[in-house]
Amino acid sequence: MDGKNIILDIRNLRTQFKTYEGRVHAVNGVTYSIHEGETVGIVGESGCGKSVSMLSVLRLLPSPPAHIEADSIKFMGKELTLLSKNEMRKIRGREMAMIFQDPMTSLNPVLTIGYQLCEPLKFHFGMSKQKARARAEELLRWVGIPAPEKRLDDYPHQLSGGMRQRVMIAIGLSCNPSLLIADEPTTALDVTIQAQLVDLVKRMRNELGMALIWITHDLGVIASLANRVLVMYAGFVVEDAPVKELYATPQHPYTTALLRSLPHLDGSSDQELEIIKGFPPDLLNFPRGCPFAPRCKYANTKCIQDRPELAEISPHHHHVACWVDMKTGELR
Repeated sequence: MDGKNIILDIRNLRTQFKTYEGRVHAVNGVTYSIHEGETVGIVGESGCGKSVSMLSVLRLLPSPPAHIEADSIKFMGKELTLLSKNEMRKIRGREMAMIFQDPMTSLNPVLTIGYQLCEPLKFHFGMSKQKARARAEELLRWVGIPAPEKRLDDYPHQLSGGMRQRVMIAIGLSCNPSLLIADEPTTALDVTIQAQLVDLVKRMRNELGMALIWITHDLGVIASLANRVLVMYAGFVVEDAPVKELYATPQHPYTTALLRSLPHLDGSSDQELEIIKGFPPDLLNFPRGCPFAPRCKYANTKCIQDRPELAEISPHHHHVACWVDMKTGELR
């Protein structure tokens, strides 16, 4: 994204949760930047820190039990770590918005769709009730909900899962944010509705020119949506690369294993699907070395003893946190 301004810059983000068993190290020193108009996919298995990292940036985690630290989190030049709760409220929804995974639990079941759509418009823009309702109707029509003037008075339980998620997208886009974060927004939906919603978000992104972070475990969706992919494992970013380069030449053993676990529907490969043997590390015990080492066939003594930092390995902005070159088996 040469020539584009950085819109979000995260430096050494750490998030821990205090529990009766001890401290859970959910996010462990995450560092990356998002440029204007860029679409970044964040992938990884459940519990790897994808959602927690974004909720930490937005300061939507209850504290306690969450404890969030960062060297710096800058959004459009503002240092978010220095802002008060009230100042963060003015940014959330207005300049940086989030679509959550499950609309049934994200939407308030006792408030109408219209009320929940109008709320951010009134808060951020000071719109009157009439203007906010007209804008809400326009937003529902924009995201493909039929008879939007009638749906405004419906409650969430009166809509299908796909329509509820469209409402969540409409709420996220209501204030024309510069950055939209989508947290696995199609997980609970059937594949036809998933495809429709992905196409809808693509269209909205192109029309509004906003940056987009798409959190998912579905590598297939990311292939057609993102410019760049961050692969997370055990709270660490283990690989960061342009989407085409990541799929063509993955450089981290975990990324390679994820791609090998995908089915090839075009018949281009007779290779059986692989599984990643073993289990993710216990996040109560902060790993000394590479967090993937116990499951990695390339691991050596250095991998177990020393944790690799994310480092650039190609001129195409391809970064990886791994001691071993998979092609040669030698240390980098």
